[in-house]
Amino acid sequence: MSDERVEAGVAAQPRAFVRPSRDDDVPAMLAIYRHHIAHGVGDLGDYTPDHLDAEDLKRRRKNMRARRLPHLVAERGGEVVGYAYAVPFRKRPAYRYAVKHSIYVRHDALHEGVGRMLLNALIDACAVADYRQMIGYIDGANAASLRLHEACGFRQVGRLPSIAYKFGRWADSVIVQRSLGLGDSAPPGQWPSSLAEGQG
Repeated sequence: MSDERVEAGVAAQPRAFVRPSRDDDVPAMLAIYRHHIAHGVGDLGDYTPDHLDAEDLKRRRKNMRARRLPHLVAERGGEVVGYAYAVPFRKRPAYRYAVKHSIYVRHDALHEGVGRMLLNALIDACAVADYRQMIGYIDGANAASLRLHEACGFRQVGRLPSIAYKFGRWADSVIVQRSLGLGDSAPPGQWPSSLAEGQG
């Protein structure tokens, strides 16, 4: 099996790699996001979810870059098969070293190691930027995601019971957390003044 046909340990697939997202990735990211929204909640009745368009996503990416926050895609065979990003956990200055993350994998690339590649790259990028804690919220029924996060060093730190309503049932949200870099073993470095001023 040649290197060109290995992707996250799966045979007969081109090699995937993670890189920073670009504006020309936006259509693929939107398609992935919209599929998850359409298939991840069920019938919304009269409720209309917030609409995310290309300009919204481009603006978010720009804001993240200004805060040294990664916005990454996984590319395979010239196609975007997933993306991930981190945002400030809270806007108050005291929380400026903590981030929360999101990962979206294309529906036909699930369970192929793409999510693990994105999560590990996201952890590394946030650590390099001197963020110290990463938070995630996971559906309590999503055993695969819980296992992935545990394998990547996260631990469960809380549970919000019956916080979401999806597919005709109430769902729990599990809060996971892991340290980045030195974590809480040492004070952080000097925070750039331009970023500190931007924290509300």
